[in-house]
Amino acid sequence: MAADPDQVRQLLATNKCQNCDLTSAQLTDANLNDANLSGANLSGADLGAANFLGADLRGADLAGANLTGAYLDDANLTGANLTGANLGDVFLTGANLINAILTRADLTRADLTRAKLSGATLTEAKLTGAIWTDGRKCAKGSFGMCK
Repeated sequence: MAADPDQVRQLLATNKCQNCDLTSAQLTDANLNDANLSGANLSGADLGAANFLGADLRGADLAGANLTGAYLDDANLTGANLTGANLGDVFLTGANLINAILTRADLTRADLTRAKLSGATLTEAKLTGAIWTDGRKCAKGSFGMCK
């Protein structure tokens, strides 16, 4: 299933698309600062290098999404589903990931400084080279927890 083109246009024009179906949307390099995407379905979307600074992604479905190099600083991802998402080299500084599902997510070299991870599921998440919430770098072989 592909994203609804009208909803993609709405998002790009207004930075608002709550509960939208943006499955497999192509939003590479999109400027979505402060966007409201709460409850949106972004599963399988290509969001590489997109800018989500301060965006509201509460409860969004980002399963299998490509977020490589995206900026999610101060984004609200409370309860978001990021199962299997590619978050390599992503900036999550200060992001709210409370109760987020990050099972099998690739967080290689991601910056999680000051990120809120209370209740987050990190089962099998790849964390090698990630900068942890306390500023330390996760060692090679860090899966599910920062070593």
